[in-house]
Amino acid sequence: MFKSIVSIRERFSPQLRKVAVNTSWLFADRILRMGVGLFVGVWVARYLGPEQYGLYNYAIAFVSLFSAFATLGLDSIVVRDLVRYPACRDEILGTTFVLKLIGGLFTLLLTVGIISLLRPNETLTHWLVGITAVGTLFQAFDAIDFWFQSQTQSKYTVYAKSTAFLLITVVKVILIWMQAPLIAFACTGLAETIIGAVCLIVVYQANRYTLGVWQLQLQRSKQLLKESWSLILSGLTVYVYSKIDQVMLGSMLIKQSELGFYAVAVRLSEVFDFLPMILSISVLPKLTEIRQRDYKEYINKFQSYFDLMLILWLLVAIPVSLLAPFIVNCLYGESYTKSAHILSIYVWAQFGSNLGIARSGFLLLEGKQIFSLYLSASGAVLNVVLNLFLIPKYGAMGATIATLITYFLVIVAIIFFVNELKIISKILLRSFNLPHAIIRFLEVVK
Repeated sequence: MFKSIVSIRERFSPQLRKVAVNTSWLFADRILRMGVGLFVGVWVARYLGPEQYGLYNYAIAFVSLFSAFATLGLDSIVVRDLVRYPACRDEILGTTFVLKLIGGLFTLLLTVGIISLLRPNETLTHWLVGITAVGTLFQAFDAIDFWFQSQTQSKYTVYAKSTAFLLITVVKVILIWMQAPLIAFACTGLAETIIGAVCLIVVYQANRYTLGVWQLQLQRSKQLLKESWSLILSGLTVYVYSKIDQVMLGSMLIKQSELGFYAVAVRLSEVFDFLPMILSISVLPKLTEIRQRDYKEYINKFQSYFDLMLILWLLVAIPVSLLAPFIVNCLYGESYTKSAHILSIYVWAQFGSNLGIARSGFLLLEGKQIFSLYLSASGAVLNVVLNLFLIPKYGAMGATIATLITYFLVIVAIIFFVNELKIISKILLRSFNLPHAIIRFLEVVK
């Protein structure tokens, strides 16, 4: 047995083994955050109650709407450049740090200014948004994370950010025990970002690098911004697409408890969102390789990929929808009973995540990423319009219905009317023939 294990190890190149180990670190980090985060998040939600929990999530969602200005769409571009030009490390990291710092400052001023205009007499909301937005300044230190990503050494980022996460988790439990006010929990989010930044600096220097040699290069900054502007726009539309419902719920309704009920349903629905993401990371490189040698086989494999995404969606949606009352009451208690009805319907919208990721992968490999921007922008507009009509009348359930309609029209319906996307519509129709999709899936497993 030992010899067979060694033989298997020898089949993989050192680089491939390095990628596998790196992925396992990221996977372990997601599992840790999902498990511990869900447990403590439930505890915090029960302690705060629907009203305060709703206001807390409103502040987070509001800042998230503008976070594209903090990230500046630089992440993947910077990692790419660090791989291509490792000798320019200090110039790239220094320029990235300054750009993201400026982006964070802009996000802070923008969010505080807008919330002051929208809700002029709500001092607590101003503080919650302001404290949350300050955290975007410290995201500038994610430049260190980009370096470790480029070196396939994400374990150091996991060390840093998991340390911060676990420390703040303990602090949250202490705050609940002390019966702390809502503002204290907003401060924990900021503290986690700061501690995470400090830990990143520590692991960076422990690897014999230093921040002191970082340098800002104006030509480099112009080049980065020239490439990233479309990603900033795309990121903005994606955040509007995915977060505007919570912001509109918090803005249009007097009772913040409606947002509290809705936030719980969304959080429970998205617990398994990491699965299609990890599947995408594993599958797309292989599909890229197959496309280069056999396009017919590539389409067949993409069919299996869509089949798997659809089956994965149903495996989550069906039991969660049926067991929603039990899940909500068991985790959050009777005060969140209304979330159960929302969850039983909202969880079906997760096809937007599964099939949307699969479709985005296809557009990426076919060089048609511009359609992702068009589709997310149209989804953002549609979601806003639907929420304007449905939230005043139906509250949180109105936002749920708006999400379902938006995802169906943007993820499914629209691809039948765009010539460049017709091939995806054929693949999707075959996947919706569930018995055949299951048979194809079982054949691939064999």
